[in-house]
Amino acid sequence: MRTFVLSLALSSGLAVSALAAPADYPTEALADYVLGCMAAKGNTPEALQRCSCSIDRLAARLPYEDYVKAETVLRMRRETTGRDQITMFRSSPWAQEMVDKLRRAQLEADLECF
Repeated sequence: MRTFVLSLALSSGLAVSALAAPADYPTEALADYVLGCMAAKGNTPEALQRCSCSIDRLAARLPYEDYVKAETVLRMRRETTGRDQITMFRSSPWAQEMVDKLRRAQLEADLECF
């Protein structure tokens, strides 16, 4: 009986998690976010739970297309080549707006999950 209850509890938890996954975010993007978040938070089981919550909440606020655009801006800002094309990602209001939108969504998600 005890094993049955444990199995039921685990399967119920997995079903809830599966339903919470954002439909328009590819699995690779979800995994990348969670792995990066976990590395920043200590790679603990608690970090896994909270980081998974965070990406689910973030995805509920930010369409995947906007997430990709903001992540692209952030990647381009880390470039050190100094090419003129990179400058627009560092100084353009539209680029900053994309990053701000992502950061707001991340902050709100983290407040709910951490």
